[in-house]
Amino acid sequence: MPLLPASLIEPLWVEFAALIGSPARPEFSPAHPWGCHRRRVSDRVVFDHVIAALVHGSGYERIASPGCSDRTIRRRLDDWASAGVGRQLHRLALSAYDQMIGLDLDDLSVDGSITKSPCGGEISGRSPVDRGKQGTKRSVAGDAEGIPLHLIAARANDHDSPLLEPTLAGICDMIGPLPDTPGMHLDRGYDSTKTRDLLEILGYQAHIALKGEPAPIQAGKRWPVERLHAWMNGFGKLRRFTDKRRDVVEFYLYLAATLTVIRRLINRARTQYRWPTRPITRRLR
Repeated sequence: MPLLPASLIEPLWVEFAALIGSPARPEFSPAHPWGCHRRRVSDRVVFDHVIAALVHGSGYERIASPGCSDRTIRRRLDDWASAGVGRQLHRLALSAYDQMIGLDLDDLSVDGSITKSPCGGEISGRSPVDRGKQGTKRSVAGDAEGIPLHLIAARANDHDSPLLEPTLAGICDMIGPLPDTPGMHLDRGYDSTKTRDLLEILGYQAHIALKGEPAPIQAGKRWPVERLHAWMNGFGKLRRFTDKRRDVVEFYLYLAATLTVIRRLINRARTQYRWPTRPITRRLR
């Protein structure tokens, strides 16, 4: 069984390969006196192993194969993360979704989610919801349909409210300008004068649950970002981070967000468009 359907992996790989290009490499020569110039492992092979790590959350030693060692996965992953490939992929996926379906930017929502990071690292801190164990928080902004627009990684003990400004700051860089006075739906963790002043300066219409008052999730338009976190927690790597570098963690976050956008694009486009390789939803008899 494939890790993910080909309808998700193939378009992702096409854009991924275009972004990383074809690196210069020496010609392979088995007669070289120093015994070097080994054949470089194909980027597609390493990419498939990275997808396996994202989906299962397994260590690189467990997903390594005879043709691709764990060290090769780590080196190539470091190169891709340092080059910002994950963020570029996410931007391309959002552009395609906006062109074919259209982003619903009249009502946005932001929320954070805490996951485990037992190995510590640059963005790991004491989790307030897991007995002080090491954890990582992601702050995600989504549109009215739960499409991830921008995200950042932080320590588990960082409060949601200070993360709001950097989360919102990257939205325009990803999708372009927003409409005039879009709605911003937040939970009671953001209920403060500082947050309301920030939203007023940025041009958002604040819809924030009040502290001390019951506010079920169905009462407003905040539920799409909660569903988005549930989608992203379907990836094993995002539930338990073992990488310590910030850029590697954010690479996986952007990769998961990109796959989420592609999946929603296919599900929405199948009822509006027809193409020869359109995936089906029912079994053929």
